[in-house]
Order: sequence, then structure tokens, then C-alpha cells
Amino acid sequence: MKPNIAFVTGGYSGESVISYKSAITIEHHIDKDKYNVYTIDITPTGWFYRVGNNSIPVDKNDFSVNNNGTVTKFDAVLIGIHGTPGEDGKLQGYFDLLNLPYTSCDAATSALTFNKRYTVAVAAFAGIKVAQSVHLFKNNALLPEAILKQLKLPVFVKPNNGGSSIGMSKVHMAEELPAALEKAFKEDDQVLVEEFIKGREFTIGVFKTRGEIITLPITEVISKKDFFDYEAKYTAGMATEITPAEVAETVAEKIRQNARKVYGLFNCRGIVRMDFIYNGEDEFPYLLEINTVPGQSEASIVPQQVKAFNWTLKAFYSALIDEALLAGK
Repeated sequence: MKPNIAFVTGGYSGESVISYKSAITIEHHIDKDKYNVYTIDITPTGWFYRVGNNSIPVDKNDFSVNNNGTVTKFDAVLIGIHGTPGEDGKLQGYFDLLNLPYTSCDAATSALTFNKRYTVAVAAFAGIKVAQSVHLFKNNALLPEAILKQLKLPVFVKPNNGGSSIGMSKVHMAEELPAALEKAFKEDDQVLVEEFIKGREFTIGVFKTRGEIITLPITEVISKKDFFDYEAKYTAGMATEITPAEVAETVAEKIRQNARKVYGLFNCRGIVRMDFIYNGEDEFPYLLEINTVPGQSEASIVPQQVKAFNWTLKAFYSALIDEALLAGK
């Protein structure tokens, strides 16, 4: 009997548009000979099993679907939701209550890594290099002058939760900070202000299969804008992504070592993507953030790295699903 796999897409945030782009790739490459795949669309208006032109509501009591009297329950869940509730631990907690295995990090790790400030704080405790930063709350935000007493310009201002670089700004002069804070607070009640680290930007996919932590080939990101913002990420020609990165092996190995250490430190599961800045002056990689549901569109970084690793996406998604199925036994 083929396992029944629920592939969840959609989401409740603006990142749902990225989820649907990832869904096209995943649905195209998932091994239908090996699994019975059911696409579940999780939206603010409801949870639905999409089959042809039909939308069948999901029974949230046990995460099952009833298609003309045939009730289907699932053996594992492939999580493809960027943003809430698929990347911040909420869905993971629900699936844990149902004893249903899934392909991503657990609820605690997902919630922690969704919060950029808490991520770098935990990483710093373990000796991972991170940028100096200030954590702001909307109802108790520091004045710009107080922030700049703690940090040196230039700084990045970004929503503390979420991804895709939505609401992010780079601030070079003090007078630019209030507008940048306002922009970020439109996206989130918490904002992170962190010092700019000069260096090359690298990103690396890491996953676990059969108990082994595997690092994918590293990508260097060179933005044509001042930094790798939403436009640079999702507009063709706005950034150059070189996979595998053209970098000295000593530098690459430092990034891989740090990535494996972070994966273990945060008790990660499934595929995660970590972003680093490699500072040429002190010759250390600085962790920027951990993305526990990285993009999977054909142009996304992880699919590029999988291909550079000489794996097919079909084999890669099978490895993620099989790892979840094994965890559920």
C-alpha cells in the first residue's frame, strides 16, 4: 500500500503567494508512483482538499477528507507553507496533537526560528557569530536616538517574524530610521534593528536523512540592489545567485561547519536554509537567519542546490517524506 501524503500549501500571510509558487514545483516532482498525494490548501477562509475543480473541506478533528463517502487519513504531511501557520510552529503543534508526522522542524524549533531575534540570541549563546541588534516591540519601541546609541550605522531594519524580506530596509543615515521603523511595524508588532556586517552573502540548504546531516552546495547571493530585499529575491535579474559558490574551500568549510552546528543546536528536521554573511576581516561567517520552510519554486535556491548536488528533486522530496514516515513509526 502506498502511503497517503498530505501536501499542505497556502497560508494566512502575504507569503502565501510564495507557497503557491513552491507548490507548482513540489507537485510536479513528488513521486506519485511511491505516494498517494493529496494537496491541502490552508487559507483564512478554510482548509480544503483540492481535486480537479472541487474543493472538499478538511475535517480538522482528525485532519481527514471525505470524498463522496471515502474517508482518507494521512500517514505524513509534507509542509510547503511559507509564513504562518506552516512555518511558525502552529501547524506543527496541531499535527503533534494528532500524532501525525511531518517534514519540517517541530513546533518549538519552528516558533523559535520564525523569530529572528530569538534565533540569533540562541545562536550567540552557542558561540555562533551574529550581528549586534536591538529588538523592538510596537507598544514599547525605543526612540531612534536610543537605538543609534547602541548600534553603529548602517543598520538593517526588518520585521522580526516572517520571511521573504517583506518590510525590510537598509538605513545609512539617522534621519532615515523613523520611516524604516514605520515600514517594518506595518508588517509586524516586533522589529529587529541590526548592524550591517560587511562581507559576502552565502546561503546553504541543510537536511537530515537516515540520521545524517547533509549540507547542500553553497550559493553566493549578489544583489543588484543595496541588499537582498523582496524585489531582489523575486524579480528576475535583480540578483545573481551562484551555485555552487566560487569560494575558497577554507571559507566553504567554515560555512558548512557552522551550518551543521546550527542544525544540531536548534534540533532541526527536514530541509532548512541558513543565510550567512562571511566577514573577510575577521574571517568568520555570521548567521543572519534560519528559514525552516525554504522556497521550492524552480528558480528558488534550494532546488538549485539540489541539482548542483546531482540529486533529482524527486529523490530529494522522497528523502524528506521517507524521513518523516520513519519518524512516525
